[in-house]
Amino acid sequence: MTLTQVIKNKAYELGFSLVGITHCEPLPHGEIFTSWLEQGRHGQMAYLETPRSRQSRAEPGQLLEGCQSVLVLGTRYPRPTSGEENTQGKKRSLGRLAAYAWGEDYHTFLPKRLKGLVSFIEAQLGHSITNRWYTDTGPVLERELAQRAGLGWIGKNTCLINPSKGSYFLLAEILLGVSLKPDAPFTADRCGSCTRCIQACPTGCISPDRTLDARHCISYLTIELKGVIPEKLRPLMGNWVFGCDVCQLVCPWNRFAEEKSDPAFSTLMVQPRLDLLEEVSLTVHAFNQKYRLSAIKRAKRRGYLRNVAVVLGNLHEPKAIPRLVQILHEESEPLVRAHAAWALGQIGGAEARKNLERALGEELDQTVEQEIHNSLFKPQ
Repeated sequence: MTLTQVIKNKAYELGFSLVGITHCEPLPHGEIFTSWLEQGRHGQMAYLETPRSRQSRAEPGQLLEGCQSVLVLGTRYPRPTSGEENTQGKKRSLGRLAAYAWGEDYHTFLPKRLKGLVSFIEAQLGHSITNRWYTDTGPVLERELAQRAGLGWIGKNTCLINPSKGSYFLLAEILLGVSLKPDAPFTADRCGSCTRCIQACPTGCISPDRTLDARHCISYLTIELKGVIPEKLRPLMGNWVFGCDVCQLVCPWNRFAEEKSDPAFSTLMVQPRLDLLEEVSLTVHAFNQKYRLSAIKRAKRRGYLRNVAVVLGNLHEPKAIPRLVQILHEESEPLVRAHAAWALGQIGGAEARKNLERALGEELDQTVEQEIHNSLFKPQ
C-alpha cells in the first residue's frame, strides 16, 4: 500500500468523510477573489484584503516553505431541518441556527485530529516534516483546493458539493513538505441549469458567477458583522439567529446525500431550535457558560443578543416586550439596546411605545437614540 493510501485510510479512521490530495501550485481563480475584494463584497472582513491574504490565497505554496502537497479534508455535520415546524403553531418564539453550530465548535476538535494526522505521517516516514494546517483559520481558498483535490465542485451557492455526500461539510487543509500522489481534479459542473439556491436566498446575496455579496448574507450579518445590522436587511433574516442553511436546504444534491454525520456532532451542545425568550435574557456570565464550547461564542454576547432581538421583532412576539424593555433601559451594550428598540417598534403596542418614548429622553448614545426615533416615527 502506498504512503498516500495509508494516509487517506488514517484520515478516514480519524473521522474525516472526505479526503483528497493536491499540489501547492498557484490556483487559477485567484483573480476572482481579488475582484471580489475590490468590489467591497467582503464587507467588514478586513483581514481578507491584507497583502498576505491576497498572495497566499492565490499561491498556497507561499504559506509553507518547501510545500509539496496539500491534504484536503472534509467533516460532515448534521443535515439541517426545514424549519417548517417553527411556523405551525405551538411556540412562536423559536430561533434557528446553522446546523454546523449544533455540536461542539469545530475549532476545538478538528485541530486535534489534524495534529494527530501529521504525527501519524511523520511516524510513517520516520522523521519530522514541515507542515501547516488550517480549519477555516488560514488564508487559503479551501473550496478551490478541495475541487482540485477531487472532492467535488463549487456550486452556484458557493459551497463545495460532493456528488454522493452533498455539501454539509467543514473543510480543513494540511500543507506538507512531502510529495504525495495528487488526486485528479473534479472538473464536472453538476449544477446544470438549476438556480434554486439563488432564488431561495432570503437576501438575494448569491450572484450568478458563483460568488456572493457577504454584506447581505445572513451568516455574515449574524456572525462576522460586529456592528449594527442594516435596517432594510433585518426583516429578511426571518428567524435565523446564527448563520443560515437556506441555500443548502434547497440544493437537490443534499436531498439524496447520505445522512451520516461526524460522531463529534452526536452530542448536541445547542438545541437546533432556541427559545428566544430565554436567550434574550442571558447575562454575560450565563452566555459565556452556555456557549463556551459552541461556535456561537464567535458572535459574542452583544452580537448574539442583537440577533435575537431582531428575530423577536420579526416574529412580532409580544411576550418578549418586558425583557426588551428591560434591555432598552438597563443593558450596558449600546448595540443590544439599539436592536431591542427596533424590535419593540416591530412588535408595537402601548407598552412598547410608552417605553420607547421614555428611552428617547434618556438615551445618550446617538445610534441607539436614532433607532428609538425610527421605531417611534416609522411610516405606517
